[in-house]
Amino acid sequence: MEKYEQLLISLRRIIRAIDIHSKQLSKFAGLTGPQLMVMHQISQLDGPLAKQVADEINLSPATVTNIIDRLESRGLVIRIRSQSDKRKVHLYLSEQGKKVHKDAPRALQEHFIKRYQALNEWEQSQLLSAVERIAYMMDAEDLDAAPVLVVGNIHNPDNQDNSNDSD
Repeated sequence: MEKYEQLLISLRRIIRAIDIHSKQLSKFAGLTGPQLMVMHQISQLDGPLAKQVADEINLSPATVTNIIDRLESRGLVIRIRSQSDKRKVHLYLSEQGKKVHKDAPRALQEHFIKRYQALNEWEQSQLLSAVERIAYMMDAEDLDAAPVLVVGNIHNPDNQDNSNDSD
Protein backbone atom coordinates (compact mmCIF):
# COMPACT_ATOMS: atom_id res chain seq x y z
CA MET A 1 0.00 0.00 0.00
CA GLU A 2 1.29 3.45 -0.91
CA LYS A 3 2.01 5.94 1.88
CA TYR A 4 -0.52 8.41 0.49
CA GLU A 5 -3.16 5.65 0.70
CA GLN A 6 -2.26 5.03 4.33
CA LEU A 7 -2.54 8.76 5.01
CA LEU A 8 -5.93 8.98 3.30
CA ILE A 9 -7.16 5.98 5.32
CA SER A 10 -6.05 7.69 8.54
CA LEU A 11 -7.80 10.91 7.52
CA ARG A 12 -10.96 8.94 6.73
CA ARG A 13 -10.80 7.24 10.15
CA ILE A 14 -10.58 10.66 11.82
CA ILE A 15 -13.57 11.90 9.83
CA ARG A 16 -15.55 8.77 10.74
CA ALA A 17 -14.68 9.12 14.46
CA ILE A 18 -15.88 12.72 14.41
CA ASP A 19 -19.05 11.72 12.55
CA ILE A 20 -19.84 8.94 15.03
CA HIS A 21 -19.35 11.27 17.99
CA SER A 22 -21.47 13.98 16.35
CA LYS A 23 -24.32 11.50 15.83
CA GLN A 24 -24.06 10.34 19.46
CA LEU A 25 -24.16 13.94 20.67
CA SER A 26 -27.25 14.60 18.57
CA LYS A 27 -28.93 11.38 19.72
CA PHE A 28 -28.28 11.79 23.45
CA ALA A 29 -28.48 15.56 23.86
CA GLY A 30 -30.46 16.63 20.82
CA LEU A 31 -27.70 19.12 20.08
CA THR A 32 -25.06 19.59 17.46
CA GLY A 33 -21.45 20.26 18.38
CA PRO A 34 -21.62 23.97 17.49
CA GLN A 35 -24.85 24.35 19.47
CA LEU A 36 -23.18 22.80 22.49
CA MET A 37 -20.16 25.08 22.03
CA VAL A 38 -22.38 28.17 21.92
CA MET A 39 -24.26 27.03 25.02
CA HIS A 40 -20.98 26.36 26.79
CA GLN A 41 -19.66 29.85 26.01
CA ILE A 42 -22.90 31.46 27.13
CA SER A 43 -22.65 29.54 30.41
CA GLN A 44 -19.01 30.61 30.89
CA LEU A 45 -19.48 34.31 30.12
CA ASP A 46 -21.71 36.72 32.03
CA GLY A 47 -24.52 37.69 29.64
CA PRO A 48 -22.38 37.78 26.52
CA LEU A 49 -23.32 39.33 23.21
CA ALA A 50 -23.48 37.07 20.13
CA LYS A 51 -20.30 38.69 18.78
CA GLN A 52 -18.41 37.83 21.99
CA VAL A 53 -19.51 34.20 21.70
CA ALA A 54 -18.50 34.16 18.01
CA ASP A 55 -15.06 35.56 18.86
CA GLU A 56 -14.53 32.95 21.60
CA ILE A 57 -15.35 29.96 19.38
CA ASN A 58 -13.89 31.31 16.14
CA LEU A 59 -17.08 31.31 14.09
CA SER A 60 -18.66 34.18 12.20
CA PRO A 61 -21.22 36.30 14.07
CA ALA A 62 -23.82 35.37 11.42
CA THR A 63 -23.29 31.65 12.06
CA VAL A 64 -23.49 32.12 15.83
CA THR A 65 -26.65 34.22 15.48
CA ASN A 66 -28.22 31.42 13.44
CA ILE A 67 -27.27 28.88 16.11
CA ILE A 68 -28.67 31.14 18.85
CA ASP A 69 -31.94 31.52 16.89
CA ARG A 70 -32.31 27.74 16.87
CA LEU A 71 -31.43 27.40 20.55
CA GLU A 72 -33.86 30.18 21.46
CA SER A 73 -36.66 28.54 19.46
CA ARG A 74 -36.09 25.38 21.53
CA GLY A 75 -36.27 27.36 24.77
CA LEU A 76 -32.61 26.76 25.67
CA VAL A 77 -31.33 30.33 25.32
CA ILE A 78 -32.86 33.62 26.41
CA ARG A 79 -32.09 36.99 24.81
CA ILE A 80 -32.39 40.03 27.07
CA ARG A 81 -32.03 43.55 25.68
CA SER A 82 -29.69 45.78 27.69
CA GLN A 83 -31.43 48.46 29.73
CA SER A 84 -28.49 50.86 29.36
CA ASP A 85 -27.89 50.32 25.62
CA LYS A 86 -30.91 49.08 23.68
CA ARG A 87 -28.66 48.02 20.76
CA LYS A 88 -27.10 45.28 22.89
CA VAL A 89 -28.78 41.93 23.46
CA HIS A 90 -27.31 39.72 26.16
CA LEU A 91 -27.52 35.93 26.09
CA TYR A 92 -28.34 33.56 28.95
CA LEU A 93 -29.17 29.90 29.25
CA SER A 94 -32.74 29.20 30.33
CA GLU A 95 -33.30 26.75 33.19
CA GLN A 96 -33.94 24.06 30.58
CA GLY A 97 -30.78 25.16 28.74
CA LYS A 98 -28.73 24.86 31.92
CA LYS A 99 -30.00 21.32 32.46
CA VAL A 100 -29.38 20.26 28.86
CA HIS A 101 -25.89 21.78 28.97
CA LYS A 102 -25.08 20.07 32.28
CA ASP A 103 -26.33 16.67 31.05
CA ALA A 104 -24.78 16.84 27.57
CA PRO A 105 -21.96 14.42 26.81
CA ARG A 106 -18.45 15.83 26.85
CA ALA A 107 -17.10 16.96 23.54
CA LEU A 108 -14.75 14.68 21.63
CA GLN A 109 -12.07 17.34 21.59
CA GLU A 110 -11.77 17.24 25.40
CA HIS A 111 -10.45 13.67 25.15
CA PHE A 112 -8.21 14.69 22.24
CA ILE A 113 -6.86 17.73 24.11
CA LYS A 114 -5.90 15.65 27.16
CA ARG A 115 -3.94 13.23 25.00
CA TYR A 116 -2.40 16.00 22.90
CA GLN A 117 -1.25 17.94 25.96
CA ALA A 118 0.30 14.78 27.38
CA LEU A 119 2.72 14.71 24.42
CA ASN A 120 6.13 16.30 24.54
CA GLU A 121 6.31 19.87 23.22
CA TRP A 122 8.22 18.75 20.12
CA GLU A 123 5.58 16.11 19.35
CA GLN A 124 2.80 18.70 19.67
CA SER A 125 4.64 21.03 17.29
CA GLN A 126 5.31 18.22 14.83
CA LEU A 127 1.64 17.17 14.76
CA LEU A 128 0.46 20.75 14.39
CA SER A 129 2.84 21.36 11.52
CA ALA A 130 1.86 18.16 9.73
CA VAL A 131 -1.88 18.80 10.02
CA GLU A 132 -1.50 22.43 8.94
CA ARG A 133 0.39 21.18 5.89
CA ILE A 134 -2.43 18.71 5.13
CA ALA A 135 -4.99 21.53 5.40
CA TYR A 136 -2.89 23.54 2.94
CA MET A 137 -2.59 20.58 0.55
CA MET A 138 -6.38 20.23 0.59
CA ASP A 139 -6.90 23.98 -0.02
CA ALA A 140 -8.60 24.16 3.37
CA GLU A 141 -6.34 26.57 5.26
CA ASP A 142 -8.73 29.53 4.86
CA LEU A 143 -12.02 27.75 5.64
CA ASP A 144 -14.10 29.00 8.59
CA ALA A 145 -13.56 26.48 11.38
CA ALA A 146 -14.04 26.32 15.10
CA PRO A 147 -11.91 24.38 17.57
CA VAL A 148 -14.52 21.65 17.85
CA LEU A 149 -14.57 18.17 16.40
CA VAL A 150 -17.88 17.91 14.55
CA VAL A 151 -18.87 17.24 10.98
CA GLY A 152 -21.23 19.15 8.77
CA ASN A 153 -21.62 22.62 7.37
CA ILE A 154 -20.95 24.97 10.28
CA HIS A 155 -20.21 28.08 8.26
CA ASN A 156 -23.29 28.48 6.08
CA PRO A 157 -26.11 30.01 8.14
CA ASP A 158 -28.39 30.21 5.08
CA ASN A 159 -28.50 26.42 4.66
CA GLN A 160 -31.14 25.61 7.29
CA ASP A 161 -32.89 22.78 5.47
CA ASN A 162 -29.83 20.55 5.25
CA SER A 163 -30.34 17.60 7.61
CA ASN A 164 -26.56 17.23 7.90
CA ASP A 165 -26.23 20.86 8.99
CA SER A 166 -24.38 20.93 12.28
CA ASP A 167 -25.50 24.24 13.66
